Amino acid sequence: MSDNHAERPALPDHLAVDPRSPHHDRTVLAHDIGIRFNDKERHDVEEYCISEGWVKVAAGKTVDRKGRPLLIKLKGKVEVFYR
Repeated sequence: MSDNHAERPALPDHLAVDPRSPHHDRTVLAHDIGIRFNDKERHDVEEYCISEGWVKVAAGKTVDRKGRPLLIKLKGKVEVFYR
C-alpha cells in the first residue's frame, strides 16, 4: 500500500478537469482525487485553486453556445487529497 502512495504526484495548487486549460494535469487526474470545500466533500468541482480559495462548479444544466457547462466560482476554504 505504501508503494501506491509513492507513485502519486504532488497535488498542484491549481487544477482543471478541462483538457484545454493550461492547468490540466493528466498524471494527477489519473488518480482518485477528493476535494473538500468549506468542510464538505464535493464531487462536482471542475477546477480549483487552493491559494486563492475558490472552486468552479457547473451552474445547473446551463450550457454555453459551444455546449460546455457554464461555471460559477465559489469562494471559501479548499482542501485537496487523494482517496
